[in-house]
Amino acid sequence: MHVFIAGATGAIGQPLLRALSAAGHTVTAMVRSDRDRERLRSANVHTELADAFNESAVKEALMRARPDAVIDQLTSLPAQPDKIQERLPGDVRLRIEGGGNLFRMAERCGVRRYLQQSSGFFLRAGVGLADESEPMAITASGNIATSARMYAAVEARALSATKMETVVLRYGFFYGPGTWYRRDGAAAETVRKGQFPIVGNGQGVWSFVHVEDAARATVSALEAQPGVYNIVDDDPFTLADWLPRFAQWVGGPDPAHVSEEEARRTAGEDAVYYATRLRGASNLKARRVLAFQPRPLAWIHLESTLAR
Repeated sequence: MHVFIAGATGAIGQPLLRALSAAGHTVTAMVRSDRDRERLRSANVHTELADAFNESAVKEALMRARPDAVIDQLTSLPAQPDKIQERLPGDVRLRIEGGGNLFRMAERCGVRRYLQQSSGFFLRAGVGLADESEPMAITASGNIATSARMYAAVEARALSATKMETVVLRYGFFYGPGTWYRRDGAAAETVRKGQFPIVGNGQGVWSFVHVEDAARATVSALEAQPGVYNIVDDDPFTLADWLPRFAQWVGGPDPAHVSEEEARRTAGEDAVYYATRLRGASNLKARRVLAFQPRPLAWIHLESTLAR
């Protein structure tokens, strides 16, 4: 299959390129600069130069490539998680406007299948692990609600296709090479500085996924039944469970404990939501349909007590 990827230089980009090549697919990556093209030179893929905000350029790139499938992995996230607030407007614009151009031109150019990146950790708060029927947490706090509304919009856009088969991939928090969550990553540095506390009881449930496992699931989705899939680990853990183990794994001190009131005052409502209301997701559908088999979290080797 000939696969066209937008966002190939993001966190999942490199492992996805490797997984696609290993599976025998021909790959074209849309890049917006010669510098990005150079970054992908070693990946042995075709490249098309186009800015996602330029609809005509996107259309021309797709017409030259003539792919069977398009994968939208467009993001504009910072290298440091504490910069997310200032980068969020640009990230939202890229996914809504740039992704919208990609979607419309893919359908116009006769692409058969479209894969859309989404989130498996901004699902509506509730009891137990969320399945694919759960909507996004659009009434959450601040920037979380902004992101949730953005993900809801891109999902609705993808699922509105009338001429393409569409797959929505709700990824968990990426960990592994090139992500925030690795031994030498940005989250590890924050933890070593003692700047990542457990807020309240830390009962918020976090769904992670190793970036290489996410890439393999994406490749499987090229041939699978269209629909929505949670691409997350088997056993999501609460913040109070995973953060102390992560701190030990990266050589940091035990995380401090702060009250919800203190966190709300010093870090804002979003920090409280992440720590106390975040909801984990179930991967049962992905395991059944995509034969998804994610590895356990690198820093945790215990059985989860959470029901799947």
